[in-house]
Amino acid sequence: MSIPPPSGSQQPQDLYQPPQPQGPYPHPQGPQGPHPHTTPYQVWGQGYVPFARPAPVNGVAIAALVLGLLCFLPAVGLVLGIIALVQIKKRGERGRGMAIAGAVVSSLGLALLLSTNIASAVWEGFKAGGRGGNSYLLAKGECFDVPGDTGFDQNAYDVDTVSCNYEHDAEVFGTVPLSDGDYPGDDYVTDKAEDECRTLQDAYAMDHWRLTDEVDVNYLTPTAESWAWSGNKIICVFAHTAAYGSLYGPLRQDESILDADQLAFLKAMNAVDEVLHEEPEEYAEEDLDANKDWAADVRDVLGEQADALRRHTWPGNAEKSVDALVKDMQDAHADWAKAATAGDADTYYHHHDNGYEYVDGDTTVGAREALGLEITPPSNVVKVSRRP
Repeated sequence: MSIPPPSGSQQPQDLYQPPQPQGPYPHPQGPQGPHPHTTPYQVWGQGYVPFARPAPVNGVAIAALVLGLLCFLPAVGLVLGIIALVQIKKRGERGRGMAIAGAVVSSLGLALLLSTNIASAVWEGFKAGGRGGNSYLLAKGECFDVPGDTGFDQNAYDVDTVSCNYEHDAEVFGTVPLSDGDYPGDDYVTDKAEDECRTLQDAYAMDHWRLTDEVDVNYLTPTAESWAWSGNKIICVFAHTAAYGSLYGPLRQDESILDADQLAFLKAMNAVDEVLHEEPEEYAEEDLDANKDWAADVRDVLGEQADALRRHTWPGNAEKSVDALVKDMQDAHADWAKAATAGDADTYYHHHDNGYEYVDGDTTVGAREALGLEITPPSNVVKVSRRP
């Protein structure tokens, strides 16, 4: 598994990212050859808040590896390896790599004793059903560790799936299937990962305030060498920006986790965020018409989503908090409407800046607190005038 940095923008584009501080993360790179026991994916390099202690290592997995290496009891090592995999999956423990290694080494020893193809059959069975012995078997919602102390900064040959409630290296937030046929090339696979992982990220982690600026969006992609046997899919993951950093607890915040009120609130606010992120690169002095057109889009979405929030029936004291936010959004709507019809850049900037005032403000925090959502605004957003 090679680990080059993705081309282009691979940081989440949302204005809002989670609150907990963690460190920077280098994006190393390096080629990976088609070794049969290597992970067929190259990793691209984004953390969270602590639940703390790491998952324990499964003892049966250790025994399976020891017996496999000793070779005099290969059948026992094979059986223990299978038992260890079952226990690890149920308990969220670590040690899948050792369990698989013990079972494979044991099967090789058994094959030599019986002069059959047992080893090959056992290895293929583990690749198909071992759940965690190979990165291409990872599924949405699973968390995993890369065995050893290398993290994502060197080639990795295996992954261990672990419980997301414990400390872990990464969390899978989606997969992107690729068509059969010949390998489409590195550029195609990278571009598709950057486009589609972004969409999957927004659906998986809807509360953008939960994603701190120490969370990297990564993706694991097949290589030309592994194309024929690696499942032909892109795996989108969250990981820590630091080379040896860890995530703590699940980052999943989607329809399977959120209640109906939280979901309604986040859908409205995320729709506004999406349009805000489309601000033209050119200043109003350079292209006033483009900026006015964008301001009209912001005006329209603010009106629509303020109405959606007002029509929803909110529980308990959340109604008062959301009403205060809706009032701010309506005031902002009026400023964006004036920005959309401004006759000059100075007038445009005046209403542009006023329209941004409510973003991440007290009423937003109050509504989030009443709904049980994250209440610490993203640290990477600074509200300043767009004036050059």
